[in-house]
Amino acid sequence: MNMLGYFLEFSVCTHDILHSLSFYKALGFSELEIGDVYAHKYAVVSDGDICIGLHDRVFDGPALTFVHQNLAPRARSMTDHGFDFSFLKLDEDVFNELGFTDRDGHMITMLEARTFTPGDEDTAPSHCGDCFEASLPTRDALYSGRFWAPLIPNLLHLREEPTTHMRFGADDISLGLSESIALQQPSLSFKCRDKSALLHVIKLHGIDHKPFPGFEGAFVELRAPEGTTLYVFDEDFLGESYVVDESDEVPEGLKVN
Repeated sequence: MNMLGYFLEFSVCTHDILHSLSFYKALGFSELEIGDVYAHKYAVVSDGDICIGLHDRVFDGPALTFVHQNLAPRARSMTDHGFDFSFLKLDEDVFNELGFTDRDGHMITMLEARTFTPGDEDTAPSHCGDCFEASLPTRDALYSGRFWAPLIPNLLHLREEPTTHMRFGADDISLGLSESIALQQPSLSFKCRDKSALLHVIKLHGIDHKPFPGFEGAFVELRAPEGTTLYVFDEDFLGESYVVDESDEVPEGLKVN
């Protein structure tokens, strides 16, 4: 388990959960059974690779949400290491959670326990295909990478041209830091299994989309009702994973002082 715990969901804010659910279900996502830990309306959809949490409350999102079962001692350790929390709820009588931002202002939240029942192994993929990365925009990937490296230390890939793109990997998610000017907000990237089927679903349901949006060669950008962006590709734009062996050195720009 990495420093953050295990990845739970890509959390987004929506004030019309039914509208958002309709969008994701049209794309083939499955709705999962949720718990009763939140006072606000809440739903979760999954394609077997990524879970998207739909929250009817205002927060600085989208957010990458993790679960760490020993959250209180972890929070104390993080405080000792200079983390500045955006919010911190630690008490015996409340559901423990905390939040902080990375160097680009992207929200990371940590919870003490799951908030929904995980889908089974037979959960069907969506028409978008396989989710291979949560993509975060950054002005300086190496600068941002120095923040993320201690949290998710597994560097999967580092590409410098035509724009710098770094990908870190945890057990349950791959995180991309992109300097592409086409990426405007935290988004999800998919490798499509059946392009013609996806395009049919888009037309059938009148899904808000943009062909060839300019981000890493995606053939379509989908926009959910709450504003979440899904980029869909023919192939993973980084190709094969970056394999680290004992002879590899940490890139100079990634060394943590």
